[in-house]
Amino acid sequence: MLAEPTPKSARALALDLLCEAEARGQYPNIALDHALRRNPLSPADRALATTLVYGVTERRMTLDAIIDRLAAREIEPRVRAILRLGLYQLRYLDRIPAHAAVNESVALATRKSAGFVNAILRAYGRRAGEFTFAAADAASMAIAYSVAEPICAAFIEAFGLARAESIIAAFGRIPPLTLRVNTLRVSRDEYLARLAEAGIEASPCAVPSGIRLAASMNPTLLPGFDDGDCFVQDEASQRCVAALDAQPGELVLDLCACPGAKSFGAAIAMQNRGRVISSDLHANKLSLVASGAERLGISIIETAARDARVPVDELIGRADRVICDVPCSGLGVLGKKPDLRYKSLDDTSRLPAIQAAILETAAGYVRPGGRLVYSTCTILPAENEGVTAPFLAAHPEFAVAEERTLTPDVDGTDGFYYCAMVRV
Repeated sequence: MLAEPTPKSARALALDLLCEAEARGQYPNIALDHALRRNPLSPADRALATTLVYGVTERRMTLDAIIDRLAAREIEPRVRAILRLGLYQLRYLDRIPAHAAVNESVALATRKSAGFVNAILRAYGRRAGEFTFAAADAASMAIAYSVAEPICAAFIEAFGLARAESIIAAFGRIPPLTLRVNTLRVSRDEYLARLAEAGIEASPCAVPSGIRLAASMNPTLLPGFDDGDCFVQDEASQRCVAALDAQPGELVLDLCACPGAKSFGAAIAMQNRGRVISSDLHANKLSLVASGAERLGISIIETAARDARVPVDELIGRADRVICDVPCSGLGVLGKKPDLRYKSLDDTSRLPAIQAAILETAAGYVRPGGRLVYSTCTILPAENEGVTAPFLAAHPEFAVAEERTLTPDVDGTDGFYYCAMVRV
């Protein structure tokens, strides 16, 4: 009988995933989920493996800059990955003792490279104070915060050097977990009381029915999550849905709906009375909307696979509310998606034309007196005001009711833009 393989440690698992992701030119989020299901780790080790994989991915440019200053030689990819893991623990994880970070990293190395890994990590321990990085321009900001130089340059162009650094620095802080309470089933006060009883610290958001947890955690472990008492939605997205101002009995169109949080929020605001049509270009993702609605006890949502740029004749001029959370560069969620830190901006130049086409089609669905909301999860003006301003100039029948750009440094939310317009 064959013996079962020895389970990998959290650090060994993280190392394998990081090496595999780099070799394939991918990011390890999906592979991490699969690996955690295959490897029987304790909750603490699962958390450590997750922290290491995402943390090293997030801080890779900064870690490499330190490694290259400490090591005057070519470094093979696996050894560099070990050094990244060790340096990340030494530099960013206060709860891990330095000797443990060094010794466990050395244990991951081969006999040939163990001495080199030990020497580099111990050298960093002696010289840690030397490694400070000032953000004087896009190139130095990229190293300081481990964000691709073109993204830093785009933020500096849009907001100036000091504000760009403030925003990018805020993306480096652990984002809070924010919930939308399903008030079809429970009030916000009642749910806050249930969280308190479970020993989970939380507070109300500025938006109705929003709750912010004091510490990040797996949402599926929250009281009543499986029963549909809440769902995950950032406060910025909740503010966008509030600006939609959906009312009971109305017809609401969500043109770029997946994974469905805005549709859910609108349906709850409508007290599950009326009709919400949630459409998306990707038919395979619409099951997320359907299953989410079922969990939440929402019955008024129907789904459809559609290209949001192509008008649906039978809906022209009929909708009370239309929301189009358009495809965008995603540069407002760098704090939650570390892979986006290294995103190429080459393809983003084509986005405003797509976004404008979706907004134009969406406008055609809005009845007189109805409301249209355009939104993105980016803060680059070209994808935001650069789209809505020309639209408004060409469509005097629409007037702005509310327009906001939210940023993590000022608002404590994702980077997000929305413009709510009324057809007058």
